Amino acid sequence: MNTKALYSLTYGLFVVSSFKGDKINGQIANTVIQICSEPQIIQCVLNRNNLTHEYVSSSKAFTASILAKETPLNFIGGFGFKSGRDVDKFAGINFKTGTTGAPIVVDNSLAYLEAKVIAQYDVYTHTIFVGEMVDADIIKEGEPITYAYYQQVKRGTTPKSAPSYQAEKKEEKIQMDKYKCSVCGYIYDPEKGDPDGGIKPGTRFEDIPDDWTCPVCGASKDQFNKL
Repeated sequence: MNTKALYSLTYGLFVVSSFKGDKINGQIANTVIQICSEPQIIQCVLNRNNLTHEYVSSSKAFTASILAKETPLNFIGGFGFKSGRDVDKFAGINFKTGTTGAPIVVDNSLAYLEAKVIAQYDVYTHTIFVGEMVDADIIKEGEPITYAYYQQVKRGTTPKSAPSYQAEKKEEKIQMDKYKCSVCGYIYDPEKGDPDGGIKPGTRFEDIPDDWTCPVCGASKDQFNKL
């Protein structure tokens, strides 16, 4: 069996959020889908070890914020590579409270869906939460980010010859080494730099300030290895 066939499946990228008592939390997820339209039923799939899973199980409610294509890496990393047990993921984040009491992330979101859980199914390491939608709205117009675009372009794991990232070289440039984060796998490409982190395109890794951190997971510069 060639499991690489799974790579051809398409996914979106969302912030799934919920609450437990007066506490709130959210995480990055790529498995939010619509199941049927009458009534409006959606589902999300969460790892059973995650704090958001605990909150959805407790509150029987969740929201899914649909992220825009231009969402910064550090925003995705804040919800995807940090635990709500250690940090407040909503610190400095614009959000509002939904009709169920679950938080709705507004920053970098095109739209949101809100649902109350009507069924859940354990599947080995994950749980499928099936929810009936109670609210939804469009926040702004734009193109949603896909999981493939995030992996291939945002994190720099796809060669520039690939269809998903076509950037032609207009002139020959001095070869500059790429570096990979040993924590999350993010690849620093000198040609792209890290504009969100103030690093201009064309900046060698060696010339980045020592206090620079991985835009995805926040790892320090010394945790990168040359490719």
